[in-house]
Parts: sequence; C-alpha cells; structure tokens
Amino acid sequence: MKLLRYGDAGYEQPGMLDKDGKIRDLSDVVDDINGDVLTDAGLDKLKAVDASSLPQVSIQRLGPPIAKPGKILCIGLNYAKHAKESGMAAPAEPVLFMKSTTSASGPNDNIVKPPHSTKLDWEVELGIVIGKRARYVEETDALDYVAGYCVVNDVSERAFQLDGTGQWVKGKSADTFCPFGPYITTRDEVIDPQTLNVWLDVNGERKQQGNTDDMIFTCAHIISYVSRYMTLEPGDIIPTGTPHGVGIGLKPPQFLQAGDEVRLGIDGLGEIQQLVVEG
Repeated sequence: MKLLRYGDAGYEQPGMLDKDGKIRDLSDVVDDINGDVLTDAGLDKLKAVDASSLPQVSIQRLGPPIAKPGKILCIGLNYAKHAKESGMAAPAEPVLFMKSTTSASGPNDNIVKPPHSTKLDWEVELGIVIGKRARYVEETDALDYVAGYCVVNDVSERAFQLDGTGQWVKGKSADTFCPFGPYITTRDEVIDPQTLNVWLDVNGERKQQGNTDDMIFTCAHIISYVSRYMTLEPGDIIPTGTPHGVGIGLKPPQFLQAGDEVRLGIDGLGEIQQLVVEG
C-alpha cells in the first residue's frame, strides 16, 4: 500500500494510491494517517479495503504523509562515501540528532530559505516510518517494527549547523526543512531496504547518486540501536543518512539559492521535489 495525505496545508485528508496510481479518499475509513493507522492492526484494516470502491480524488497538493510525527530522529554520517567526502572517519556507532517536528512539510512544498542563511544544503535520505512501539529491540526482529518507508530531504543550513558553536539540531530544524513523502510505502512492498537506489538533482543536474547498500549501519541495526536509548512510537520517522554528493562536500562547495529546484527519489518509493524561496 501507498498511504498519503492530500489537500491544503492544515486541512489534509487521508488517502491511498490504487493500483493505477490514482488517489483514493480514505476519510470515511480513517480520520487521518497517524500512529494508530500505522500499527499492524491499522494497516491490516486498510489492506482489507477495496481501493476501487473509494472516491477518486483529483490531483492536488500532497501534504506530509503522517499527520503529526512524534519524533524525527536522524542518523548522521551513515554512508561510507559521504563520511569520506566530509573528511571524517566512519562512526563506530550511529550518530543521532533530532529535527524539530515543525520542520515537516509536504513532499512538493517550497523550501523556505531562512533570513541570514548562507549555506543551504540538500540531503536525500531513506526514511523509516515506525509502526510498533519499540524498546530494546533485537536487530533480527527490528524490521517487524517498521510500518513503511518514504523519501526525505534532510534540508540543512550548514552555517547554522557547523559554524560558531556548531549545533546540528539548529541547522536542521527550520520550517520546511523536512519535506517527505510522496507517500508511505508499506514494508510488505519493500523486499530489502538495503538495495535501493537513491538520487537527487538540483536544477536538473545529478548531485547525489547512491545505494542504501553503502549504509554503514543498516535499517535494522538503526532501529535496534535507537530503541536502547529511547522508545520509538508508531508514526516516528527515522531519516537514515545521505549518500555522497551534498553541497558542502563538493569542490568548491555549492549551496541552494532562491529559485533552485530540487528533485529526489528512491527506487519504489516515488519522487518528491521542492522549489527554494526566500523567507
């Protein structure tokens, strides 16, 4: 299944894609796409629905495919080639940081460049959507706690993140800094999350091209590791790191400006795109 939310910002309705790629309205089945819907029981309820019997929706804005993510917990430096381009050794264990939940935005919404931003950067990432409460989970069982996967742009302001005192959360959490979607692809449709091609273009030029097999820590390892230190809840999102080719790693570095268009995607999970505008 591919679950989504559509409509004007703040007024989104739940939906799903049918086998022909048409949006079907789920508002008579569930109130919204939230943690309760993303549990095994919630997904089983939706799987029993005949999508063709649901009202078809005309193409319009897609919203964030989760109504209110509980946590956006990110993994840094998780691709070997990206760690190398950053001039840093591969970490011995996952590097954790948070993005504010207010950074979440629709998959094709504008990226708003903050005032005084000078080093706005892009990062395509595979997002894990949690579907079951996870505490002290064994790695062998970890993928059973996944509701699905999505495409995430971990937008970063490198001056806020690295210059001065250097605070990752500060550089990652501005409004619109976490566009994700275009939908949640449920885990039964992703045979192996460690074999997915990942890419990103800026103004039609390929900047990032990688595969999740370059991850230093697998999705299963990440879920198990994080669950040792905090409880994961249905509806939490874990962006799992980015491949090489980010703006700060290029020679010379390149950063996003107003008017730039970013397009990114992952095998089987769809594409998202954003226009950069001045804040």
